[in-house]
Amino acid sequence: MPTAGSVAALPSPCPAPVLVRAHRYPSPPRQRGCTANGTALVLNSRFRGNDDRGTSGRVAAWCIPSLAVIALFFLALLGAASPGRADDFAAALGGLGADAFAQKVQAVEALGTIGDARAVPVLRALRDGLMAKAPDGHLLIVDTAGGKTRLIDPETGSEVAGLDPDALDRILVNNRLRGAIEAALGEVMLFSPNPGERMTAAQDALKHPSAETASLLQKAIAAEQDAEVRAAMQRALYAAQLFSGSEPQRLAAVRALGGGADPQIKNLLDQLRNDPNTDPELRHAAEQALAAIQQRLKLVAIAASLFEGISLGSILLLAAIGLAITFGVMGVINMAHGEMIMLGAYSAFVCQQLFRTFLPASWIDGYLIVAVPVGFVVAGALGIVIERTVIRFLYGRPLETLLATWGVSLILQQLVRSIFGAPNKEVSNPAWMTGGFDLVGGFTVTWSRLCIIAFCFVVLGVIALILNRTAFGLQMRAVTQNRAMAAVMGIRTARIDALTFGLGSGIAGMAGVALSQVGNVSPNLGTIYIVDSFLVVVFGGVGNLMGTLVGALSLGIVNKFLEPVAGAVLGKIVVLVAIILFVQRRPRGLFALKGRTAEAEG
Repeated sequence: MPTAGSVAALPSPCPAPVLVRAHRYPSPPRQRGCTANGTALVLNSRFRGNDDRGTSGRVAAWCIPSLAVIALFFLALLGAASPGRADDFAAALGGLGADAFAQKVQAVEALGTIGDARAVPVLRALRDGLMAKAPDGHLLIVDTAGGKTRLIDPETGSEVAGLDPDALDRILVNNRLRGAIEAALGEVMLFSPNPGERMTAAQDALKHPSAETASLLQKAIAAEQDAEVRAAMQRALYAAQLFSGSEPQRLAAVRALGGGADPQIKNLLDQLRNDPNTDPELRHAAEQALAAIQQRLKLVAIAASLFEGISLGSILLLAAIGLAITFGVMGVINMAHGEMIMLGAYSAFVCQQLFRTFLPASWIDGYLIVAVPVGFVVAGALGIVIERTVIRFLYGRPLETLLATWGVSLILQQLVRSIFGAPNKEVSNPAWMTGGFDLVGGFTVTWSRLCIIAFCFVVLGVIALILNRTAFGLQMRAVTQNRAMAAVMGIRTARIDALTFGLGSGIAGMAGVALSQVGNVSPNLGTIYIVDSFLVVVFGGVGNLMGTLVGALSLGIVNKFLEPVAGAVLGKIVVLVAIILFVQRRPRGLFALKGRTAEAEG
């Protein structure tokens, strides 16, 4: 046993030891060993009191170099770990500058498997034709962001000065190399810090299953924290195992994929079933999975058609609510109703342009909230003007009313062409109305359609409250049912006529604002919906809001279910013929309401 302060004999390869004493603080018995570089180290921690104070300087002189040696050792370990990846990245990067496309493909595949984040900008630049070779052979990224051209070193990410971008040789890309780039980008994105990019990469891996993708997906799944992304990666892994796994893995993958309703998975299982080399047991399992998926896809198709029908019906409802008031309640055949819709759409376009021109960019999403009342006011005011100047002289003369309002519609179309021009105008959706979500099996629900459906029901509810819970609504219903008696009771019938026509036109303007979110804005926008609007009002019942709702949704759903069978045009013809036959049996529609037109018929 060595004495205190002595040096114990150390086994080879430790050289001469270094003695370090720690004073004053009790600690376990002294320990000995050697550092990573072989320097012997003895720690003497015996408490010795005050007689070691004079040696504190010598202790510090020995302790600091020893700690420095340990720190250098760990730095050496870190330095030894990174050059491997750096060398791999540099080697793969250098391969992109080869003349042969086969070598470039190998380099791209290597970049996809390294797992280095620096490979993402390199692959994107190569795909976009922004990879160039300097005269000394180094590869550089040509960055054109912000209208300024810069040269970026892909290894360091720093800007390179002193070179003319136009004098560099661009790296050429053919179709085969471009496909390899897309595959490599998908592999690299599996480990992206952005969940959206990882989800996109998992979906791409599902489209292109392979053995290489399977190994990457296994690593990505082990590190994935997001449950939705992990589920997408797991589906992609099962798809890859269909063609590259062992027989038990393939069978398990078939059974797992059979529980979904994805058309892409159905196509993969079709390939597996039709492959002559597929094992009989595996083929039988694939057939069972395909039958289950096919049944689910039929249900998904029905749900999708139903949603699309409700979406179309909501658009028809918005277009027809105003007409249900002007035509259904007042008995006025307003052929300019479509132009009220068009003016509402152009009101949305003008609001969008004003927000872009005079307000901060962060406010642009609020233009639609302003456009709704603006569209109502513009179309409603113009409707009052038309009623006071044209319609009020033609009550009880339907043919003259039809011709006069048709002339007004032509004037409004030409006026809009003169102000805004004939080309279509694009109205962008606000950020909160863009995109959507995949409900199941490729059935995508868009936020814009959902917002329009909700908006049309809100408008319908507000109109119902106005008609049934306000003095104006009571007076309007009184004038509709018996004009002479309403006038005797002191109701100003001329004022009610103007406000009623203005209300119907204003609602059409709000419908135009909503329609601007699902299509382009043009002077002919109103003509697309005017005929369908009349069909909705006639079929649902003249002057009845509930009939308008049922008629709009019925026509929308029937049209969407007929389109896959008979086509869009023939489907509309079938619907038109059916409505004509229906009106022959029930001239007042589904929900009849006593009004001016009914009195005239009586």
